Amino acid sequence: MLVKTRAIIIHSIRYREADLIVKAYTKSSGLKSYLVRGVLKSKKGKLRASMFQPLTILDLEANHKDKGTLENIREAKVNPAYQTLTGNIYKSSIAMFLAEVLHQAIQEEEQNQALYQFLEESFLWLDANEKYANFHLLFMVKLSSFLGFYPHQYDPDLPYFNLLDGEYQLDDTNKYCIQNENSELLKQFLLVNYDEVSGIKLNQSKRKNFIEMLILYFELHLHGFKKPRSLDILHQLF
Repeated sequence: MLVKTRAIIIHSIRYREADLIVKAYTKSSGLKSYLVRGVLKSKKGKLRASMFQPLTILDLEANHKDKGTLENIREAKVNPAYQTLTGNIYKSSIAMFLAEVLHQAIQEEEQNQALYQFLEESFLWLDANEKYANFHLLFMVKLSSFLGFYPHQYDPDLPYFNLLDGEYQLDDTNKYCIQNENSELLKQFLLVNYDEVSGIKLNQSKRKNFIEMLILYFELHLHGFKKPRSLDILHQLF
């Protein structure tokens, strides 16, 4: 079936000498994997390797057989082209990290247009804005709502956050209950949007501790989720 859809590149890996296997999150069909033949050697073809960098947004025309095999891309156009995301080392490091998070976190292949819209709007915001040091932290908090474990039972008077159950509570009931700076920071992140998140003042140490907590939270709720390899680079920059 010929499909025209918006798509966000999540992951790409070299296959054989000149091919790429590309994983993309599409607006029409959810998570899809494509075999892009000859793209690493082609200089005149419609498809270029630069189109398949992490978080690139594409208008895609593809053949979907929907049989669990690799699909085929007929045409692709970058739309819109990022203005700062790829050229700014800080933003590109965030992009690399979030692409790793998404590669592990998005496991269901069904269509979810709300998730697609969240991803596209988030990355366009990052591209357009200059105050983004806390962006990836809020992104992970927001992403958890689409993955089924968004923190609930929010109450400013409940001191413990139960990472295992994803809720605030009065008492310490297991080893994954935390009552510290991270549990208080999470309360702040639950109340802000991207335009407001720079108002949460964090130094490098606090930011590192908070993201480590978020990664543990993802590990507890997503089978096979592991600490992204690009995290060390992110720690050095932020």
